[in-house]
Amino acid sequence: MRRREFIKVMSGSAVAWPLSVRAQQSAVPVVGFISAARAQGYERQVGAFLTGLAGVGFVDGQNVTVEYRWADGKNDRLPNMAADLVHRPSVAGLSSKF
Repeated sequence: MRRREFIKVMSGSAVAWPLSVRAQQSAVPVVGFISAARAQGYERQVGAFLTGLAGVGFVDGQNVTVEYRWADGKNDRLPNMAADLVHRPSVAGLSSKF
């Protein structure tokens, strides 16, 4: 994947960031993927996102967990979705597919 495509995906409606993982839980990092869009029709962008993560050594379900949240076009839901991800307890081995 080209750098421009990856940057475009990251700077679009999707926001991803690593979330805290408590010391007593698994050391697998959790990445939150939040989008104002609907999951349907967004497969290419998610694929590009996962390819970008893999390019720097992170594979969903192996050494990182990706949590997805979709606002379905309702931007007012984004702050609550971000708060949900930040405060969500991590579960070892969890991989939430969209």
